[in-house]
Amino acid sequence: MHSAQSHQMICTHIEQYIGVIDNVFKEVISDALSVDILIVNPTPERNYYTLITSGMSEFAMQVPDGAEEYQYTELMICLPPTWKLSDEAFKDERNYWPVRALKTTARFPHKYNTWLYMGHTLVNGNPVQPYSVDTGFQGMFVWVPDVEDKAGFFNLEMNSEKVVHFYTLIPLYGEELDYKVKHGEEELLNKLNKIGVTDVLNPTRKNSCKKIFGLF
Repeated sequence: MHSAQSHQMICTHIEQYIGVIDNVFKEVISDALSVDILIVNPTPERNYYTLITSGMSEFAMQVPDGAEEYQYTELMICLPPTWKLSDEAFKDERNYWPVRALKTTARFPHKYNTWLYMGHTLVNGNPVQPYSVDTGFQGMFVWVPDVEDKAGFFNLEMNSEKVVHFYTLIPLYGEELDYKVKHGEEELLNKLNKIGVTDVLNPTRKNSCKKIFGLF
């Protein structure tokens, strides 16, 4: 299937389950994998920006045996309605980092011959560092998007042999990344749910795994 066909099917899918695509950040310079970012503006029903990749699923990921159904993926991240999304604003990394993280994460499985699946985490850099000077987030948690029709949105059948799955990225603090490695995604989800973490990035949210005075 040609890229143009795939892109149109992804756009149609997004507009069916999320909303009208208001803007596209086209990839100007790319290698074999070209990843555009589709933007759905805030609405009264979904009062935040939704950014979704288009292009990551052009190539299959290297999945383990038995997971062939999950070879193709696109990613999304949700930003507050006050977030600055423009070429001028993106000159400041404090505005651009979620977009950079989205694009970097989309390339990761293809670059390193691996895969992404719900519950996976990725860290920013080696050594690990915050995405921006004004945030403590140091990695991403891959999870199922919180949309009205989760099952419908999660699966996009391109043809009889190719189904694209959509995941959302939730930024995590370093302590949360460590906690997930030690205790697993379900325990981390419990921690995140307790403090009300949603799909929408909250740059000032609490750290769900921060130790207080070393007591716990």
